[in-house]
Amino acid sequence: MILQAFLVLAAALFSVGLYGALSQQSIVMIMMGLELMAAAVIVAAAAFWYFVSPARPDGQVVVVVALVLMAVDMAAGFAVTTAIFRRRDLDVTDSATDLKG
Repeated sequence: MILQAFLVLAAALFSVGLYGALSQQSIVMIMMGLELMAAAVIVAAAAFWYFVSPARPDGQVVVVVALVLMAVDMAAGFAVTTAIFRRRDLDVTDSATDLKG
């Protein structure tokens, strides 16, 4: 495959994630959109590293670390969302405006 195909895939993932994050009111759907946007950045970075220096494993290590950090971040976000839902029975962003600090 060529680099442009991976970049088109990353752009499509980012576009879908951006639309999902901006058009939804549900906190979970917004987080899914953010997850897609982060995955698009990781796909683009991995493609660049593969085509720039395929023999070196440092790009793969960075991608794996980014995926682990993304998973931890989303797990923490879902834990906070679950706690808010259980405590206040809120699942949309418009109802959670009193959480601003």
